[in-house]
Amino acid sequence: MLKQRTLKSLTRAVGVGLHSGQRVEITLRPAQPETGIVFRRIDLPVPVDIPVSAVAVTDTRLASTLSNGPVKVHTVEHLMSACAGLGVDNLYVDITAEEVPILDGSAASFVFLLQSAGIEMQNAPRRFIRLLKPVEVREGTGPTEKSARLEPFHGYKLRFEIDFKHPAVDSTGQCVEFDLSVDTYARDIARARTFGFTKDVEMMRANGLALGGGLDNVIVMDDYKVLNAEGLRYDDEFVKHKILDAMGDLYIVGKPLLASYSAFRSGHALNNKLLRELLSRPDAWDVVTFADESQAPQGFAQLAPAW
Repeated sequence: MLKQRTLKSLTRAVGVGLHSGQRVEITLRPAQPETGIVFRRIDLPVPVDIPVSAVAVTDTRLASTLSNGPVKVHTVEHLMSACAGLGVDNLYVDITAEEVPILDGSAASFVFLLQSAGIEMQNAPRRFIRLLKPVEVREGTGPTEKSARLEPFHGYKLRFEIDFKHPAVDSTGQCVEFDLSVDTYARDIARARTFGFTKDVEMMRANGLALGGGLDNVIVMDDYKVLNAEGLRYDDEFVKHKILDAMGDLYIVGKPLLASYSAFRSGHALNNKLLRELLSRPDAWDVVTFADESQAPQGFAQLAPAW
């Protein structure tokens, strides 16, 4: 049986929120089978749980925000991406502010935290959402066109194409495909950092955003070049970060997908719209388990911990 997974022990980190600039402590704790991933705001007089689900997403401007009534947690996508990449099903995320810390701007720090805590198999079958029919969402036309699509696939792969029309971005890879069965998340995707442009920073900060951003956690570009002294971590770091974000956004559906995802200029908003479209079409998917691990797609069957 392909089993659900949680952590062996708890692990902690301290950082700042990318947009809030607030100091925040985060504690990742094991959770029982069928719990899913639950954010818990422990800074409130009475702690409030915010379970991850596609319909709990209430804001997608520059990040994915989850809510339970008036209580929110912002910028969940990098941690969610690490959980997707390492196959963590059940987890409590205790947090002392309303934004997940940005750490180094990628998912690599979260991968390190999850691996240092250890991954534990649980005595319950891992449940997958299997695509039965294609589902697609589109917005805009011509130069503003964006799209995101899920298709049936016995496994999980993502293809993303970007189009920023910026010299520093255009000189790098514009399209990447990541296939869980042959590629390695921690090596190939997790280290890709979020990025931004100096021309946008002043406007964002005037709106109370990007208050915790800097060269230590964001790839920053002026009109022509990357300003970070160390340069890029991957030749195609920009588009790989979009795949990193997409993996996090899609894992908000609550279960791993058996699907092929392809996107052109998509982002948090369109990724969530895609999930909502999927959930609105019960004929397009079902939930499956694998009693025999050999029947599972290769990438998922090989997610057993190696640490």
